[in-house]
Amino acid sequence: MTVVVSLDLLADVRTGDKGDTLILAVLPRDDAAYRHLLFRLTPAVVSSHFGRLVIGDVRRTVMPQLPGFVFELPGVLGGGVTGSPSLDGHGKTLSYHLLSLKI
Repeated sequence: MTVVVSLDLLADVRTGDKGDTLILAVLPRDDAAYRHLLFRLTPAVVSSHFGRLVIGDVRRTVMPQLPGFVFELPGVLGGGVTGSPSLDGHGKTLSYHLLSLKI
C-alpha cells in the first residue's frame, strides 16, 4: 500500500529566480525522504503540479551529496522580477505551492 502525503512532510523548499524561470531547491528532511523523492518527484510531476504556468520543459538536477534536487520551471514568473505584473516576481510564495503537492 502506498501512502500519499504532502511534500511538506518530507522536505523543505527554497526558491530563486533567473529571468522568468522559477528555480526550486527541494531539500529532503532525511535519507529515506530523499530516496522516496528520487523516484517520485520527477520533472513531469512538478510540471503537472504547476500546470499552464510552465511554458517549457521542467529540468531537474539531482544533488546526491547534498542531498537534494533543483528544479527549473521556465515561464512561471511571467517575465521575471522587472517584467511581471505579479506581486511575487521572485516566486517566493510558489515554494509553498510545491510543498502542497501530494506525493
